[in-house]
Amino acid sequence: MKNFLKSFAIASVIAAQPISVFAQDEGTLRITIDEGIIEPMPIALPTFVAGSGANEYVQKVTDVIIQDLVGTGLFRAIPKDAHISTITDFAAPVEYANWKAINADALVTGNATNAGGKLTLQFRLHDVTGQRNIGEGMQFVAGSDSWRRMAHKVADVIYARLTGEEGYFDSRVVYIAEEGPKNDRKKRLAVMDYDGANIRYLTDSNSIVLAPRFSPNAREIVYTSYETGQPTVFTMNVDTLARRALDQTPGMTFAPRFSPDGTKVVMSLADRGNTDIYMMDIQSAQKTRLTDSAAIETAPSFSPDGSQIVFESDRGGGQQIYIMDANGGGVRKVSNGNGNYGTPVWSPRGDMIAFTKMVNGRFHIGVMRTDGSNEKLLTASFLDEGPTWSPNGRVVMFFRETPGESGAPSLHSVDITGRNLKKIPTPTFGSDPAWSNLLD
Repeated sequence: MKNFLKSFAIASVIAAQPISVFAQDEGTLRITIDEGIIEPMPIALPTFVAGSGANEYVQKVTDVIIQDLVGTGLFRAIPKDAHISTITDFAAPVEYANWKAINADALVTGNATNAGGKLTLQFRLHDVTGQRNIGEGMQFVAGSDSWRRMAHKVADVIYARLTGEEGYFDSRVVYIAEEGPKNDRKKRLAVMDYDGANIRYLTDSNSIVLAPRFSPNAREIVYTSYETGQPTVFTMNVDTLARRALDQTPGMTFAPRFSPDGTKVVMSLADRGNTDIYMMDIQSAQKTRLTDSAAIETAPSFSPDGSQIVFESDRGGGQQIYIMDANGGGVRKVSNGNGNYGTPVWSPRGDMIAFTKMVNGRFHIGVMRTDGSNEKLLTASFLDEGPTWSPNGRVVMFFRETPGESGAPSLHSVDITGRNLKKIPTPTFGSDPAWSNLLD
């Protein structure tokens, strides 16, 4: 990330359009995302044209763009062996009839050049039926070692233009990488691209680590470590690995999460048998107690505007979800179904809360409106836990553990409609993921 050019050159910014149907709507090709059955949009992505010095990048870039789009479940890439046309000149007119003949709704053409260690990706998005460009003159420029991030950026633009929603591909996930037998599991912090690529380990396995969470700028994380002998909250810069204990007062601190502006951390503190939620100013280290009851109150998560906090509590006799104002006032219960609820996380859109639900011996990842209405269970298994939102609020990632002595956790994701459940590849077991915002 340090070598990445912060200023991508974008010759044309694509405005997000209202979501419509898989068809022409006033001359604009768009895709519907709703609760119905989605028929993936057929899209053609021929290999980018290799300009000067870019031969080694064009196929890799094209493959990542395809994987990003197809992985959403909203797009179907037309196989290259079905293509009638080949794109050998990025500037040449598109032969739309040849792409229409293979039933492509959209076409992406691209060109890559590499000079002086800087890779330039130019691309266009075409409406095949309307026979016109719907994204003209777009390009990204960055160091050639950042080719994968550039491909994610291209996919984000295409996704946004065809769905009307912000993309989520140029993002990272921090999680707990686990190895070894279940009764002696080693755990360390790891960070990766959203799709499991570019994994990098941030800590060794000498101490148990839990609950890593990204800061809004995706450069810092906050997490819990047992290296002092009891749970203690630390912050870490994911690039330099510089870290510090956030709070060294008596008592155990855990379940930390940044405020939306990155200046505060909300967390649980267990002291003398009582567990409550506190807010800490990172600069001054001043703590403010937000809850004060005999219950266990934990897993706090801010609303996107920072005005409210959702958390779990057993103050009513069972594990349920509550919302309070950011100053600790106005507490109200929002979960209202059968079973127990935990690990609530506010959607970046602000309209939903993801949670873990335990009912009838099964674990579920679910979502609900912020008033508790429209509850929808997305998964069911022996143990599903720890939801985290994609930057656009469209996808939820979580971890799933298998039963038995050899049971182990792995990362999965699912669309908020309950479709497109899939496993995220990691080289070892994985748990407790946290998704970053889109990167700079």
